[in-house]
Amino acid sequence: MSLDAFLALLLYALVTSITPGPNNFMLLASGVNFGIARTIPHMLGISIGFFVLLLAVGFGLGAVLTAFPALHTALKIAGAAYLLYLAWKIAMSRSLSGKGETEAKPMRFIDAAAFQWVNPKAWVMAITAMAVYTNPDHPFISVALISAAFAIVNLPSVSIWAGFGTALRGFLSDPTRLKWFNIAMGVLLAATLWPMLK
Repeated sequence: MSLDAFLALLLYALVTSITPGPNNFMLLASGVNFGIARTIPHMLGISIGFFVLLLAVGFGLGAVLTAFPALHTALKIAGAAYLLYLAWKIAMSRSLSGKGETEAKPMRFIDAAAFQWVNPKAWVMAITAMAVYTNPDHPFISVALISAAFAIVNLPSVSIWAGFGTALRGFLSDPTRLKWFNIAMGVLLAATLWPMLK
């Protein structure tokens, strides 16, 4: 892969990692509700889970889903259902962590990593990156480079969303503001399904 192609790949990875989507909306809400320290496992789960998804797609899983459309449809349905469940949980959250709500917990590392496998945006990002940037003459090296490019930019990108959420904690300590913020985050998270349903 030429330096120009790698820089273009890094730009693609940055733009797709930092723009709104299911992961970033959940991290924004987690930063508000739990703070940055308790959101770190969620951030790491996203980055490592997506890295593993990229490798799987690059080494043939994307071709399997293309060959078996029913499997792809089942994955989309499972992803949509889980995303709606998460949107509902966020929308119904009513207090900041440590202020009387013992039931609410931030997403765990394993849950965030597993979510990448049903996250529609993650699949689009992974399949597009592999389709556009893989070099057929050097498939293993190019898959490794694509995955490395995302590893470089993904964690800092998603951390910005959690950090922004943490910065909003003071403003959203008012229960009414927090309620409407969480409802808005739940609605926005559910709305990320729209491109998948078209």
